[in-house]
Amino acid sequence: MQRSTDRILTTHCGSLARPGPLLEIMREKEHGRPYDRAAFAGAVTDAVCGTVAHQAEVGLDVVNDGEMGKASFFTYVVERLTGYSADDGEPVMPPSWLRETEAFPDFYERYFTKYEDTVVPLRAMACTGPVTYRGHEQVAADVANIRAALAEVEVTEAFLPSTSPRGFGVNRYYDTDRDYLEAVAEALREEYLAIVDSGLLLQIDDPWLIEILTGGPGSDSEQRHREAEEHIEIVNHSIRGIPADRIRLHTCFGLNAGPRVHDLDLAVIAPYMLRIDAGAYSFEAANPRHAHEWRIWEELPLPDDKVLVPGLIGHASPYVEHPRLVADQIGRYASVVGPERVIAGTDCGFSSRASFAPEIPDSVVWEKFRALVAGARIADGEVYG
Repeated sequence: MQRSTDRILTTHCGSLARPGPLLEIMREKEHGRPYDRAAFAGAVTDAVCGTVAHQAEVGLDVVNDGEMGKASFFTYVVERLTGYSADDGEPVMPPSWLRETEAFPDFYERYFTKYEDTVVPLRAMACTGPVTYRGHEQVAADVANIRAALAEVEVTEAFLPSTSPRGFGVNRYYDTDRDYLEAVAEALREEYLAIVDSGLLLQIDDPWLIEILTGGPGSDSEQRHREAEEHIEIVNHSIRGIPADRIRLHTCFGLNAGPRVHDLDLAVIAPYMLRIDAGAYSFEAANPRHAHEWRIWEELPLPDDKVLVPGLIGHASPYVEHPRLVADQIGRYASVVGPERVIAGTDCGFSSRASFAPEIPDSVVWEKFRALVAGARIADGEVYG
């Protein structure tokens, strides 16, 4: 993993808007209707080529495939893992969403109408058999697509995202939830190894740590701590033996635009986050609930071999951040941990669920990326000396 040794590197978190022709085929696929598999594969390849070229064009240094072939940043794994089936009932709402929706029902009643434009239906899933990995062809296609796209551009590095090992449905098969999670971890490890062995960086998307620490109704601090400790153990087991400098960890709040008054402070999350064996840590920092939290790194020691990837442009607001603001935030982090250990990133992905109407229009996203790069270039002249 490259560091910002002579200039501030720029990157983003992963998901970007999928093109309309790809979405049309993906919608049929996700609803279990007949679709042209060759046309889908070709549309994904073309979309990856286009989005990598666009990332390079706006000046991003560390790019990815935009998750073009995935309908969601985490539900995609159900088709790459055995052992899952549809379950009766509604999907369980994560604690952070639950607290927000209960506090602001009028806001979220309108907010959830956006899901009418997503291509993947919300489904309740259950684990009803042994969990193993069967996604070898899909991850090989992910690697091949981005490798082909990278051959046409000049960038510093590239990464592929993969979801963290957590239960993707109710456990109805394993004796204990611990056994279940360990099986998921072993299965997803095959995807992690395939990505790293290809020479790409692995990004693990992990909203679950924050959900665990947020806790559901009736949970207490001791229970949340125990569950967080178990989660850290399971994630670290899944990435054992992989060099930390090949892994980025992205942890986020799982929420997009909203009041967000129930977000945990990063000071609560970071000590747990740093115990996951990654080389770089990506987190929300442009979000106005968290923009002040650069100060925690004045007190919390960052190990010498670790890098921070603070989000300096927001994924939930159409405002395009001014480059001067981006540069100022880079300067704050650089003043605490050193510029070589700062990579300018984004709060989260811009299309975590494939949608015909992503929350932030694509044209705005690319303008935000330009602001991120411009801010990094301003900061270069101020943090190196």
